[in-house]
Amino acid sequence: MSELPFNAVLVANRGEIAVRVLTAAREAGLRGVAVYSDADAKALHVEIADEAIHLPGKTLAETYLNSDAIIAAAQSSGTQAIHPGYGFLSERADFASAVKQSGLVWIGPPPEAISTMGDKISARLKMMESGVPVIPGEELSVPDGADHLGQLAACAARVGYPLLLKASAGGGGKGMRAVSEPKMLRTEYEAASREASAAFGDGTIYVERLLVGARHIEVQVLADSHGNCIHLNERDCSLQRRHQKVIEEAPSPVVNAELRDAMGAAAVRAAKAVEYEGAGTVEFLLSDRGDFFFLEMNTRLQVEHPVTEMITGIDLVLKQFEVAAGMPLGLNQSDIGITGHSMEARIYAEDPSKGFLPAIGDLAMWRAPAGPGIRVDTGVREGDSVTVDFDPMLAKLVVHAPSRTAAARRLHNALSDLRALGVTTNIGFLRQMAMHPDFVSGSITTDYLDSTDISEFAEPEIDPASLVAIAAAASRFGLDRVGAGGDGELIDEHTGHAGDPFRTLSRSFP
Repeated sequence: MSELPFNAVLVANRGEIAVRVLTAAREAGLRGVAVYSDADAKALHVEIADEAIHLPGKTLAETYLNSDAIIAAAQSSGTQAIHPGYGFLSERADFASAVKQSGLVWIGPPPEAISTMGDKISARLKMMESGVPVIPGEELSVPDGADHLGQLAACAARVGYPLLLKASAGGGGKGMRAVSEPKMLRTEYEAASREASAAFGDGTIYVERLLVGARHIEVQVLADSHGNCIHLNERDCSLQRRHQKVIEEAPSPVVNAELRDAMGAAAVRAAKAVEYEGAGTVEFLLSDRGDFFFLEMNTRLQVEHPVTEMITGIDLVLKQFEVAAGMPLGLNQSDIGITGHSMEARIYAEDPSKGFLPAIGDLAMWRAPAGPGIRVDTGVREGDSVTVDFDPMLAKLVVHAPSRTAAARRLHNALSDLRALGVTTNIGFLRQMAMHPDFVSGSITTDYLDSTDISEFAEPEIDPASLVAIAAAASRFGLDRVGAGGDGELIDEHTGHAGDPFRTLSRSFP
């Protein structure tokens, strides 16, 4: 039996985050309800749910973005609460309001907080009022018939180069362009505005000073409805490409106790400014001079939340359940410590050698690593198809170790033990990155990958058809794990003998 006042939760999402929340619900004694589209009829989150409800329709707008259908699914299943996960409807204030108005429990922050922090302009103003440092910048909203290029140029001149064009209504790297000199301004602005309109239905662009050589530091906060708010230390997300995070870690290798306290206090002020409730993340840019600036607040659970859980021992999803139920945090700031170091690598079906283009195919083999300090959050299993319908993230590989050096080594070894055959992935790239001197030194900044020739991280490509043949052979001969022989051929680690299907192939699969 659950100690919470509701006994069932519907997860308005799919993939690994749906699996994560459904698992947490089970551990909390709650009945977990999933929703699914036609494409997800045989998905893992559907399989593990206590009940799964089909969302009719073919498009995202008809299924996972259909708030009416999701609320109806919750009501028909007798579910009392809805957890949005991340992405999809998680930061839609209108969805949060609709859930609450329907009499269901919304496992997330107040709609007003989502609305304020979801718009970069209102968020910036609120932070300035609250004494949280912000990056110089301003909104560019050009009325019809106005001097479009003139206002753009004047705005850019006030902010200063290099600058960043950002979609006011969005995030996740969409509608974002860096501009280093005036002659690039018009082209990049038009591209950013088009992408913002397509992704968020709003082409409004925000112009912001671009901090070169900065680090991306985010602070996890927890707040309840009783006025309590604390931070759970920081995560470093500086290793990213085109504003998409690649490897995250906690704590940051460059944040000392004094800076941690200052950033944590600023994050708490930001959360309190919008009367936040639940789990949220305040993101900052840390300059090479040691000063930090508010970037944005994510009013939801973050993809990289596991690294915070690993170093604090706090289950963030369980805390979301408790806060939504009206319970106090039961934690003070002094209760929050740091134990060891944690890293998370995002496993994608994508081809690093082709600009990280998404890849599709069937997972002919999927073998997740296991062992002390290793956690794999995933929404796939062997035999699943990777399609163009959804984001190509396959899993999050999370490690925890006593020190940062040990964590990097454990991440490298776990990536080496991860087997994904039948579809091209970024596993080889991540493994190379985990032990690269620049990463191990902790010196990487947000512009590192975008200014580095990543061919140095390349590994031998293997024809996808060969991968399927390897997987079939492995299954036939009962090879659950394979490792590298001294000459590069693969051997069965149980028998020590090489088989022809594995000969001359490198240990690292794409």
